[in-house]
Amino acid sequence: MAVLSKGTTYSDGGTVTSSNLNALVDSATFVAGATDSSSTTLSGGAIIVKDLGISTAKLANTSVTTAKLAANSVTLAKLATQADQTVLANVSGGTAVPTAATIVGDILLDESSFSSNSATKGATQQSIKSYIANYALTHSGATGTFSSSTSYADLNLSSVVGTNRAMVIMEVYDANGASAISFRTNGSTLSVANADGSTANGSSTVKLDTSDNGGTIVVVTDTGGIVEHKADASISGVKYTIQAYQRLL
Repeated sequence: MAVLSKGTTYSDGGTVTSSNLNALVDSATFVAGATDSSSTTLSGGAIIVKDLGISTAKLANTSVTTAKLAANSVTLAKLATQADQTVLANVSGGTAVPTAATIVGDILLDESSFSSNSATKGATQQSIKSYIANYALTHSGATGTFSSSTSYADLNLSSVVGTNRAMVIMEVYDANGASAISFRTNGSTLSVANADGSTANGSSTVKLDTSDNGGTIVVVTDTGGIVEHKADASISGVKYTIQAYQRLL
């Protein structure tokens, strides 16, 4: 199969001259037989790379380098597909090739308690909302009734505030007779002096009587959600309304 078109054609008996030989070479062009018609083709007698003619099999593994890529030339459509809720990131803690990282797990943590205390990962919206809900000052409105004597006794508020330490703002009122009543954290050894309601005893003592007489106290529970109370005379029918509470860390 011919691959060249000669610049000079000789016939039998023709004279070979330097000019003829030069023309034979200088004017020669390639013909179709010189190409494979898939990756190469002819253009004006010259062999050129055919449009879309270079397949991946023709490229060396090291032929495409960073320097050969034009800026902003790699589009998102050319990137490998990723599993849902993953991103390309380096979360190794050092220099490394990016890998597929899960948004929740590798990048963000879904921890309502923030227990891991990570300095390198964020929190999900749900975690933040739950954390705030757990530790925000919360309105309650829960009510109850109890009796009190001249010795400290427990008042279990865990059904409302939880089995954890909490600050409680509580209205205490009514009783079957007049008496001052004091509150403290369960397990505390503090005792209010002269808790007769006529002296200043802070925010943990109020004077009670039979008809909507009382006040608002602020007290902190122990880790079980329990406070203690004591009256200066034994009374019953003491009512309370928990206005608000806040879990404490």
